[in-house]
Amino acid sequence: MSMETGSASKFLIIDDHPLFREALHSAVELAYPNSDTLDAASLDEANQILQDDAGFDLALLDLSMPGVKGMDGLLHLRTHYPRLPVVVVSGAEDPPIIAQVLAYGAAGFIPKSSKKTTLADAIQQVMNGAVYVPETYADGAEDPLDDDTRKMIERLSSLTPQQIRVLQMICNGLLNKQIAYELSVGETTVKAHVSEILRKLSVSSRTQAVIEVNRLEALGTASPFELSTAAPAEPVQ
Repeated sequence: MSMETGSASKFLIIDDHPLFREALHSAVELAYPNSDTLDAASLDEANQILQDDAGFDLALLDLSMPGVKGMDGLLHLRTHYPRLPVVVVSGAEDPPIIAQVLAYGAAGFIPKSSKKTTLADAIQQVMNGAVYVPETYADGAEDPLDDDTRKMIERLSSLTPQQIRVLQMICNGLLNKQIAYELSVGETTVKAHVSEILRKLSVSSRTQAVIEVNRLEALGTASPFELSTAAPAEPVQ
């Protein structure tokens, strides 16, 4: 494994287990000895770091952390920090999980059971522009997601933070007037958001949008709504 020794890359490790954060630090140091690596024990802490400094080259994210459901941590980072590549490092190594991670735009999936040299090599591959998956998955595992589910996941991933908030309120049964009040915006602004949500999801009604969200949740895929309350506020438009 060829390692770059002159890089000044910046990494953010997001994991609630101190021992594994230490292991990831060691793997990053092996791949990029001169790198600057910070860590966060929660999604809230990661938000604070990223709001203060958006100059990270890669985030290494654990899926299973307190207060984070399913893929919501990944969806949160992809929605709020779309320019930040995110690699999921998880103990959940089932092919459906890996497929969902990739469908939501992760730059790779690294099993937590990987050796340090494998972790380091995977990090370097992603930094060089590849999408890393375990060999066992890459060697012909069938895609567990049907086309419709994969497409809807991709469409949900395209929503902005404000559109996600509006969609959540739609799923909770709020009318446009109520949504406008909650967001402190005009009703015409809400109508514009709703129209854009329906367009992005390729559905013709609010009811269909709710049905699709419920379908994904029933399949065990990510809900776009279990996001951290510390999410950076999006300017109201």
